[in-house]
Amino acid sequence: MVARETDSVAFGMPGGESAGLTHGRPIDLEHLARQTMDDRDVEREVLDMFVHQALAVRDEIAVADIQERLRLAHALKGSARGVGAFHVADCVARIELQPDDETLIKRLTMLIDEVRDFVSAINR
Repeated sequence: MVARETDSVAFGMPGGESAGLTHGRPIDLEHLARQTMDDRDVEREVLDMFVHQALAVRDEIAVADIQERLRLAHALKGSARGVGAFHVADCVARIELQPDDETLIKRLTMLIDEVRDFVSAINR
């Protein structure tokens, strides 16, 4: 068995243990490390871009019409899966099926805020 390299930002500066998500960390750190080939700089850059996109979606999706809401959800779903934000991806997938469900929009807002806080904690 090959020893896994754990010198990525996700493991080198773990933090985020106090993130509010009760079912684990809001980012799958092993998935992120695989996606970025354990490159700390790439991890930071990818996470920064994801957080920027997610916050923009958070701010726009609640007031968007149905078509725009669907577009925003679909775009965020792919990005969320790419970085390992699977709870966010699952939530926006449900929004794609039920774009007028305000409960899902509120849940997405909470999940995005948890990702933002978590990324901030691991980048200290």
